[in-house]
Amino acid sequence: MEAMSRVKIGTAGIAIVLFCALFAGSCSSPPSAPPAPERAAGVAPAAAPVSAIPHDFARWEKDIAAFEAEDRAHPPAKGGALFTGSSTIRLWKTLAEDFPGHAVVNRGFGGSEIADAAHFADRFIFPHEPKQIFLRAGGNDIHNGRLPEEVAADFAEFVRAVHARLPKTEILYISLAPSPARWSEKDKGAALDWMIRNMALRMPRVTTIDASDISLTPDGKARPELFVEDRLHFNAEGYKLLAERVRPYVWAPAGK
Repeated sequence: MEAMSRVKIGTAGIAIVLFCALFAGSCSSPPSAPPAPERAAGVAPAAAPVSAIPHDFARWEKDIAAFEAEDRAHPPAKGGALFTGSSTIRLWKTLAEDFPGHAVVNRGFGGSEIADAAHFADRFIFPHEPKQIFLRAGGNDIHNGRLPEEVAADFAEFVRAVHARLPKTEILYISLAPSPARWSEKDKGAALDWMIRNMALRMPRVTTIDASDISLTPDGKARPELFVEDRLHFNAEGYKLLAERVRPYVWAPAGK
């Protein structure tokens, strides 16, 4: 199957993103969300902005080829839970032991964005025919200068691409958790999570897992003790909290 192209506008999911982002009252919003502007009579929502930031899919060719080689050497079992996304997934070394009794596979590639997962899905997701796909990405997208609504549009395209081939597969988006290293980006990350949560409410077989507070103190400050030296990636204690938050959602049985 030819690799999927990146789509910015034209999906129903994007319309939902824009509606939720622009018109308060139609979608649930967090208490801290700023009031949205009123809709002028007869004025349609603006189109999602198309990013001018170039995207190099070729940089991931080595990682994707490695996934393909692993699948050839060890043909994947069908019907498990596939975890994908950026470095939080790639560095989750205890993934299998955190979810005993389930067939889980790690297909994270560090530094990736949501669009990368959609672009290469036919090469590293579809061969597994997973019953569940857990996606944890979006932070690199924001860090690389893209707007929350652009990233949310990429999530809508990821859902469209997956359900076009695997209509019964459940997609679960794991929200971002603010890190000390990217503390200045936490508001945009929260906006992205909010948009995706509202989209998921209107999408069949799409769920969001709120893990945004696991890296915060009760008064909303960062918990640097949950991160390794770079203050960006979780340490063992951070992954323990993440696994606890995700565990109730994993149901795909091993060997099915």
